[in-house]
Amino acid sequence: QVQLVESGGGLVQAGGSLRLSCAASGRTFSRYAMGWFRQAPGKEREFVAAINWRGSSTYYADSVKGRFTIYKDNTETTMYLQMNSLKPEDTAVYYCAAHWQGSGSSLAARYDYWGQGTQVTVSS
Repeated sequence: QVQLVESGGGLVQAGGSLRLSCAASGRTFSRYAMGWFRQAPGKEREFVAAINWRGSSTYYADSVKGRFTIYKDNTETTMYLQMNSLKPEDTAVYYCAAHWQGSGSSLAARYDYWGQGTQVTVSS
């Protein structure tokens, strides 16, 4: 069982940066692949970024590639999403998710555990 808690969301101007955190409970955090997804009002939840359980491979949606960076700190049982050059279209609720010993996936159905979400709002 893993519990995930996101933090770090907020209001930022276009071009600014935010770092989201996803704190995980459980002693086996290092064995979980992690992902970030987001959902804007009236839209489907979409994949943002993922990292395999070893932390050696990362994957990004085309819309955020080159601007966002996902990484995990197994000693702190925390995963991060560094978001730079933010755009108004990045506005959404951001969710972190975990799946056991995964390779990192863009498919929400692969993930077993989800956080409650954190709001990111980018003003133009």
